[in-house]
Amino acid sequence: MAYTPRGEPPDKRIVWLKGQVASPPFSERARILVGHLLRLLQRGQTVAMPDSRPMPSVEPGCHELRVRDVDHSWRLIYYVGPDEIVVLDVWSKKTNQTPDNVIRECRRRLHAYQAAKRKVD
Repeated sequence: MAYTPRGEPPDKRIVWLKGQVASPPFSERARILVGHLLRLLQRGQTVAMPDSRPMPSVEPGCHELRVRDVDHSWRLIYYVGPDEIVVLDVWSKKTNQTPDNVIRECRRRLHAYQAAKRKVD
């Protein structure tokens, strides 16, 4: 059992299935912003537009973090589970629509993660 102040629930852990947030290619400002937004999610808070939007096209419970950088628009697809935030992909978005292959791969990764987790539980 983890210690939490004032009886608050413990922070959700972050599970990275693909991608990373590092400087470079992220600017330091963008990396810090992503860290801040992920920290809010870990604490159980909701992040809304313009920083995050739901991505039901991947799966219910999936969202897209949206971070504007100096010359990139970064995206992180993540799933909010009961005990964890699962990062499914990180990429530089260059078009208005999320590519179909990104959606398919995120869905595949999430299903594989959930199946492996069920085997452990």
